[in-house]
Amino acid sequence: MSEILREKTFSGGQKLQVARGDITLEPLDAVVNAANAHLQHGGGVAWAILRRGGDAIRRESDEWVRKYGPVTHEKPAYTSGGLMPCKYVIHAVGPVWGAGDKQRKLAAAVRGALECAAELKLASIALPAISTGIFGFPKELAAGIIFAEIGKFFAENKDSTLKLARLTLFDAPTVEAFLKVWDDRAG
Repeated sequence: MSEILREKTFSGGQKLQVARGDITLEPLDAVVNAANAHLQHGGGVAWAILRRGGDAIRRESDEWVRKYGPVTHEKPAYTSGGLMPCKYVIHAVGPVWGAGDKQRKLAAAVRGALECAAELKLASIALPAISTGIFGFPKELAAGIIFAEIGKFFAENKDSTLKLARLTLFDAPTVEAFLKVWDDRAG
């Protein structure tokens, strides 16, 4: 079970939470995979999701790419949750630090994941710190973008079925960076 560290309730009743835990154990409707465009689950969050969720996720990912082509920042793919407690995995492609227009691409990946969850009529979603691992995006910069994008989505979609967005963070440096940004904005 994740440890909820911070929580904000928006005017539409939706909640944003920051938690420390293992995203692969989240009992929410969907978890977000920090994916690459070809849904190759080689490392980081993607590898952890595949390891816990089982080979069904790899098969469904391969089928998605065969059917629709590479996944974009704006339009994520989704598969079942396999053996994990979630119903779905939403595969959001975040930018690699150093690539052009990286801040817009990260915002698009977050927005796309939230829109996908809403289209699937889900009530809850867990997101990792997209692009801050092997893709090298600075953690505090990513935190600001992710918090802002979730806030915008909730403000613009008060009637959406999506009522909970939880940032599930695994390692201490990421937790510290996200909490610093949260606390700086609250103060």
